[in-house]
Amino acid sequence: MIKALVVRKEGDEKPMAAVEDIAIDALPEAEVTVAVEYSTVNYKDGLCIGPGGGLVRNYPHIPGIDFAGTVEASSDSRYKPGDKVVLTGWRVGEAHWGGYAQKARVRADWLVPLPDGLSTRQAMAVGTAGLTAMLAVMALEDHGLETGHGPVLVTGAAGGVGSVATAILAKLGHEVAAVTGRPETTEYLAGLGASRVVAREELTEVTKRPLESETWAGCVDAVAGAMLGRVLKQMKYGSSVAAVGLAGGAAIDGALITPFILRGVNLLGIDSVLQPYANRLRAWERIASDLPMDKLEAMVQPATLADLPQLGRDILKGQVRGRVVVDVNA
Repeated sequence: MIKALVVRKEGDEKPMAAVEDIAIDALPEAEVTVAVEYSTVNYKDGLCIGPGGGLVRNYPHIPGIDFAGTVEASSDSRYKPGDKVVLTGWRVGEAHWGGYAQKARVRADWLVPLPDGLSTRQAMAVGTAGLTAMLAVMALEDHGLETGHGPVLVTGAAGGVGSVATAILAKLGHEVAAVTGRPETTEYLAGLGASRVVAREELTEVTKRPLESETWAGCVDAVAGAMLGRVLKQMKYGSSVAAVGLAGGAAIDGALITPFILRGVNLLGIDSVLQPYANRLRAWERIASDLPMDKLEAMVQPATLADLPQLGRDILKGQVRGRVVVDVNA
């Protein structure tokens, strides 16, 4: 028997999540069994713990879209017992039982070897949010971002993706402007390396102007909505915005084609769920080298399986700062 956070739903009733003992034999069939050590909490996890958000189709369900741990058994030659591995994405924790359990059984194709220099706990302090942040930084670099070209904007900077993006960009030598709607996070963001903090209200007004002053050399945007529409008008010539989230809505309010055709601005979509293996490996290796671990630790909020129902509600309300690391064995 193992402990797991199990979400159950009967008929039209609301889903209910609780820690239960389940049989190992109840885990889904797949090539690799992992003894999970740590997981984390993302916005999708909040949906899967609570309302489902259309992500969970079958109950009972074990959420947890990320986990890190040690291979216990494998029928795939790429992994052997004792290997340290990390998993993010591939709809694990949504369509397939995930990491909120002491063991998980998953496809070998979904795993990545844990890079040297990273512990399983640190990997979950990074998680999908941190991987997405690194993928965004890599995409900006691949499209010409260099230090010294001007400030790089990070929206939703106090959230999981924004926190890691701020720390990585600062470590790489960029001047980081961190956008937040929570003034109380100013000291936290400065500690991550932000050169300045921009109040969310400064960028949420929808304007009719086709372009504004060229200000930002790059942007990691986790908000979309009116803020992305405004930011696009302020990007420097030939610069790029890496779009990673839609906390402010799925539409780009107030956006015009003007920044793209008059300033050559690029809007880069960042997906972490189906990211190819080679790029995942590259991103995790960059995380191990370019994410300052002292800054990473400053983002961490520890938790246990029993804390997850409340944390799921909190993250949907935007009340979780930084990264939550869940010790599934505590």
